[in-house]
Parts: sequence; C-alpha cells; structure tokens
Amino acid sequence: MATIPFIQCKIFPVEQTADHLEKRFMEHLRLLRCSLVGQSAHEVELLGGDNQESHEKRITYLDRSRIQKRVQKLITRCQEASGFGHLKKDERERLTALAGGVRLAAVKTEHQADEIAAALHDEMPWMGPATEQVWRAMRRSLREGSIGLRLPPILLDGPPGIGKSFWARRLGRFLTVPTTVIEATNGNASFGIVGSQRGWGSAGPGRLISTILFEHVANPVMVVDEVEKSGTATSMSGRAFGLSEALLPLLEPLTARSWSCPFYQVKFVMSWVIWVLTSNNYLALPEPLLHSI
Repeated sequence: MATIPFIQCKIFPVEQTADHLEKRFMEHLRLLRCSLVGQSAHEVELLGGDNQESHEKRITYLDRSRIQKRVQKLITRCQEASGFGHLKKDERERLTALAGGVRLAAVKTEHQADEIAAALHDEMPWMGPATEQVWRAMRRSLREGSIGLRLPPILLDGPPGIGKSFWARRLGRFLTVPTTVIEATNGNASFGIVGSQRGWGSAGPGRLISTILFEHVANPVMVVDEVEKSGTATSMSGRAFGLSEALLPLLEPLTARSWSCPFYQVKFVMSWVIWVLTSNNYLALPEPLLHSI
C-alpha cells in the first residue's frame, strides 16, 4: 500500500515532549558553561566522574525553573502552529500518530480487478449492475495511474432483503479494506458519521474519522444503510443538522480533499473514502444528495 498525507496541518515530532526538551536544554546549558559546545555527550562522560559531577552542580534551581518555563512556552507555540492547541493531550497524541500519513489500498492490476468483480458476481449475481459499476471504476482507476483505489459513490436501491448491505461488506472484504456500516434510521446518523462539535451535549468524533484513525487506511468502505430514512439531529440550542448536510461535503471530491472535522476542528483528506449508500426508495432522497451520487 502507498502512504499519503492525511492531516492538513503541521505536525511536530512525537518525541518532543516537555521532559525530552527539558533534558536537551539542560544538557546544552551544561556544555555551554563548560565550554564544551560541539562535543557529544559521550565525549563529556569520558572526562571523568568528578568533572561530570561538577557539570551537574552548575544547573541550579533557578536554571531549571527558567528552562521549564521556556519549554512550556515552546510547546504552546508549537501547538498553536499545528492547530492542535484546542485539543486535549490524548486527542493530540491520537492525531500526531498519523504524522507519517495513512495507507492507501490499491488494486494492482486489471486482472486483480477482474477477479474481485468475478468473485462478487459469483456470490451475488442479482447485484450485477452494481458489480459492473465497481469493476469499470477499478479498471478506470488503474488506467488513470492513480496511486490508490478510487471509487465514485455508489447508491444501491431496491427492496429490503436483497443483500445490499451484504454486497457492500463483501466489496470491502475483497478489496481488503476496513468496512463500517452506519444505520441511517438512527436519529443521530449525521453525528454518527461526521461527529459533533465541541459544546454539543454529546460531542465526539464520528465513525468515519474514527475508522481511519484506528485502521490507518485512507479509503475504507463506508456503508450508510437505508439513507432515505434518516432523521434530523437537533442540538441543545435547537439547531437542526440532517444526514444530507453531513454527507454532501464528503461525497463532493473538491470539498472532500480538505474536509474539516467538526470535533477535532482539523482538516483531513477524505477524497479517497469509498461510499456505498443503500435505499429502498431513491425518490425519497433529497435532490442535492442524488446529484452527488
């Protein structure tokens, strides 16, 4: 799998903790006061225990206090520069873990695309039109030289019980990517997908960002089941937020490239996510949502 940048902000090295920086600054201060700048710590140790002990005595309580204040100021400025300053420590650590990017699943050859389509069709031949759409999209992705698998949003419409959600899960299985299923009949489905802003009664990240943070894969299969039956979530202040409003920025390629998470308030690259929406009656879907699929 290729690796792509995922978080659109500056991330500082994980090892730059307060303890690490304090030790670094104190060691540098010892070297400065002993005119040993430019020599390694190993060379300092070779000078002998007595000399090393004198280095320790040169760091006073006032020195430590000044270094600690400087380190805290530096960390605060780094957090402000990264856009993580408003996050809690565990939230910052969760995002910083993705500093090296996330993996991007790919179909390597047209033969592999043929095999995936054939396996899907063999299990569920009545879903042939959907399988053919995916097959053509996989081949197109390869011919365009895409670094990873990119599939357009798919709407599976039909009566209950024909296996729409099962087909979507099998697609994720054959593509070897994580699959998350979200029931749109849940009144808070919009929050379930994208999360909710801080200050709401139950603020938290959505299933989409949580899936990618946990799996470290940029193009999981996200299944929204019975999308036409979605309700509208309402905030404590009375503000309404429907599923269509949550999905549109993620289904539109341009806005998905720089999607702002309501909870983390940081921008992420969501343009690789594979969306599969199911419905029993597509005519009940909002027109803007239909146009985006």
